[in-house]
Amino acid sequence: MTAREVPDDKIGEFQTLIDIVERLRAPGGCPWDREQTHQSLKRNLVEEAYEVLEAIDAGDPMSLAEELGDLLVQVAFHADIAREAGDFQFSDVLSSINRKLVRRHPHVFGDTKVADAREVERNWELIKEQERQEKGERKSLVDGIPKDLPALPYAQLMQDRVARVGFEWDDVSGVLDKITEEVQELREAATDAEKVHELGDLFFSMVNLSRWLNIQAEDALRQANRRFQWRYNKMEELAQQRGQDFAGLALGDKEALWQEAKRLEG
Repeated sequence: MTAREVPDDKIGEFQTLIDIVERLRAPGGCPWDREQTHQSLKRNLVEEAYEVLEAIDAGDPMSLAEELGDLLVQVAFHADIAREAGDFQFSDVLSSINRKLVRRHPHVFGDTKVADAREVERNWELIKEQERQEKGERKSLVDGIPKDLPALPYAQLMQDRVARVGFEWDDVSGVLDKITEEVQELREAATDAEKVHELGDLFFSMVNLSRWLNIQAEDALRQANRRFQWRYNKMEELAQQRGQDFAGLALGDKEALWQEAKRLEG
């Protein structure tokens, strides 16, 4: 398949992507693409997912469209690898998700009535539990979370799940009190093991506060990372403009540059 073999009226179709991926992995196709496996593409899948997040955070629609396409390519590759192995077809992927979406939205595709989004979430978890029972799977609400999920979203997802069945503080003041308690326990920790334990508990409580504030902890920390990086880069830039050796500056001078960078950030 060459560019001229894909008519303009077909270039935007989903089937064209499937055909291109199949051609890339077919005999006479791309040597690199033909060598890939589910395992070898794991890192690519994660990288593309994070690039989608970066495009969302940047508020760049065209970049988001491009990155979603790159992520879709990963889906298409995994599906084609499975097709070649005789495991399943791409149509099985689509059938599975379409059935799941319909089944888990009975308030849209059925007669179920819901009052708000929180009730939708509770129904979603109940339906998932029914599905697990039908499969003979006995799992706790806190099971089934992807093990490779970063720790912050893992904690927040776990907290979301248990809160839906009432394992929750009465209000945010309980969370704030818990954070104060964890800080004190961290201060009192004597051994390295105790410090790791208490710091983990503090992180977990901070994630819970994020959830109560309706903030994704991962997003909040990512934004803080970007702010720090921008300010630090600006500090170095200001020092260079003034002929200063940034590394050799006293801490007080660096703090002054930090405050200046914050003001410039707006």
